[in-house]
Amino acid sequence: MTVHDPESGADALRADVYRLLALTLAAPPSADLLGLLGALTGDATAIGRAFDDLASRARNTGPQAAEREFNALFIGVVQGELVPYASYYRTGFLTDRPLSALRADLQALGLERAPDVSEPEDHIAALCDVMAVLIREGADPAVQRHMLDSHLTPWAGRFFQDLEAADSAGLYRPLGAIGRLFLEIEDEALARHPDQLEGADA
Repeated sequence: MTVHDPESGADALRADVYRLLALTLAAPPSADLLGLLGALTGDATAIGRAFDDLASRARNTGPQAAEREFNALFIGVVQGELVPYASYYRTGFLTDRPLSALRADLQALGLERAPDVSEPEDHIAALCDVMAVLIREGADPAVQRHMLDSHLTPWAGRFFQDLEAADSAGLYRPLGAIGRLFLEIEDEALARHPDQLEGADA
């Protein structure tokens, strides 16, 4: 098994992006998280511009407005504008085969849902969190590749595109762009030889 160095700069950045996506998609952002988002800076790349856009919107969004937007997008009266689960995107039903396959992979990795979490494991935030954990623990790139190909690539790009275009999205619109572009970068990086992964831009 090739164990990747979890302390490498590229890996730390990859884990940070996954963790940021997980935090913002799991629950309405708190004032502290909005402050963190507002301090982000990007560069001239497409994903860098999306980070700048997210930072600008975060600086002009309060916790109550962020919560209203989050609820409109993901909660709703019956359901939100988007349904952020792999099973729903892939089969049209909740808690379907993709969730069962994910649970089997998580069990094989020794990972399980925290006792205080009620959401199924195929929620987009949970999957991003799993990827962050794998990277930080130095999981073999082949394991990371399997999780990406099996549980994110088949649907998460479409979810993030939908988030970019959602009527209710304001603060979350650039987050959709970040998620979509980041997964494209991840796919290219993990397609390389594992020894080259450390130098991938994320």
